Amino acid sequence: MAAAVAVAAGALLIGTAAPLPAFAAARPDSVQQRLDALVHDDGMPAALAAVKDRDGRTRNYTAGVGDLTTKAKVPTDGLVRIGSDTKTFTAVVMLQLVGEGKVDLEAPVDTYLPGLLRGDGIDGRRITVHELLQHTSGLPDYVNQSAIIANPKRYAEPRDLLDQALAKKAEFAPGTQWAYSNTNYVVAGLIIQQVTGRPVGEEITQRVIDRIGLRHTSFPTPGDMAIHGPHPEGYLQDQAGAPLRDFTELDPSWAWAAGAMISTPADLNQFYNALLGGRLLAPAQLAQMRSTVPADPLGPGARYGLGLVSRPLSCGGVYWGHGGAIPGYETAGGATDDGRAVDLTVTTLPGSAAAQHQAAAVDAALCR
Repeated sequence: MAAAVAVAAGALLIGTAAPLPAFAAARPDSVQQRLDALVHDDGMPAALAAVKDRDGRTRNYTAGVGDLTTKAKVPTDGLVRIGSDTKTFTAVVMLQLVGEGKVDLEAPVDTYLPGLLRGDGIDGRRITVHELLQHTSGLPDYVNQSAIIANPKRYAEPRDLLDQALAKKAEFAPGTQWAYSNTNYVVAGLIIQQVTGRPVGEEITQRVIDRIGLRHTSFPTPGDMAIHGPHPEGYLQDQAGAPLRDFTELDPSWAWAAGAMISTPADLNQFYNALLGGRLLAPAQLAQMRSTVPADPLGPGARYGLGLVSRPLSCGGVYWGHGGAIPGYETAGGATDDGRAVDLTVTTLPGSAAAQHQAAAVDAALCR
């Protein structure tokens, strides 16, 4: 933030030296301070953020280094893997299909994928599309983090992911509880493909990315393990005390419709502003998306809608977003109804303390 310059007004007297203008000390930028602390105090290799204020002005921030080997700078508004922020994109497409009369939110999964969901306590005739999107289906999570870390470049078909989930027991009866499960969004992606006849990545691209002009957002094509464009490297620590290793290149097929996408902080701000502003969904579907249930595991006061999370702000009100974690990167942020928006990414998965500091930085940026 540029230093404020205070200049005293007054006549210049001949024969008298003009007083030097007084320069006020520059106020520390609280967002930059918090990003610096994530690097210096919490050990994040890098942090980058985009902050949009009520007047529509965006400021980009970086801290740390983009590459631990070369010490290259963090690219301003660099590309990152956004993990479960992908779920909001998937939910938007599903709700667009609801608005078009092609999907019924309260219909069972078997309406679109007959016989697909069968297992121990699992029955697609009793799980609705609504319950998938809200994580109230009871479907167990397929994600095996150890297997992913051991073989990050392995390709996985969506049905492979689903088979891993169906080998487990249901977490609870549909509609009776809330529990986050990536499996819900794999099934949602399969429904989208069945209804549209097109890959879910293409539907997200045409219906969301192209529609609102997100220039740096993409759903990777099968086999693409790279981040194409300026980006900070993503790192992973296998265990406490172990060195960070570069985890930038991986096959995100294991995350698919639940978490495969790539974007930038500014693009994510643009996405959530467009969503809350009614540019992607009709009012009825946006209201459905914003109808929430308690989701305390996501943080104090968090509530989960249909692929959209509301979180309370320390200055009053809430902000809407999602957040996402994938080996190498973690994003946090969202937007308010009056147009403020923040997205903040760190380039390794933070521990609980660092994650709290990241959330506090988002809150501080939205409330300042």
